Amino acid sequence: MTDTIAIVKDKIRDVKDFPKEGIIFRDITTALKEPETLKIMIDYLCEQFKDIKIDYVAGIESRGFIFGMPMAYKLNAGFVPIRKPKKLPAATYSQEYELEYGTDKIEIHQDALPAGANVLIVDDLLATGGTAEAACKLVKKTGANLVGIAFLIELCALNGREKLQDCGKVVSMLKY
Repeated sequence: MTDTIAIVKDKIRDVKDFPKEGIIFRDITTALKEPETLKIMIDYLCEQFKDIKIDYVAGIESRGFIFGMPMAYKLNAGFVPIRKPKKLPAATYSQEYELEYGTDKIEIHQDALPAGANVLIVDDLLATGGTAEAACKLVKKTGANLVGIAFLIELCALNGREKLQDCGKVVSMLKY
């Protein structure tokens, strides 16, 4: 398992001073373009939830869509998008969350998830945890059962995991 994690970590490009000075951006596009690396990432994340019945995978816009769709396919589950405001055409639930400077929000269709369905949330990155926590609250608003949340990368120094205590099983493949 550590070999596969090392393979993926080796494919992630570090971009210094992006989007601003002092930040090291973990660019996953270099890993996504490699078919074998993409397969390793999807297989790893799915494997972490193999013993839990998943009815739906909910991907957070936009990179959660990249991982969420193939994971839903592999887990024999439906896919539900969690989107930025005003992107979904029917009635939505929305959840606001804190940013470094101000707030933002995400939305889910009110009828996206049946009550009691087992839901796994997926995104590419866990940083401060604000977006992920908001996604967890949205899933719970639908009456569905949140079983966990999966990330490709976790930036441990930002302590985002602390905000996800009530979100079921929390998994990240790569920790920085």
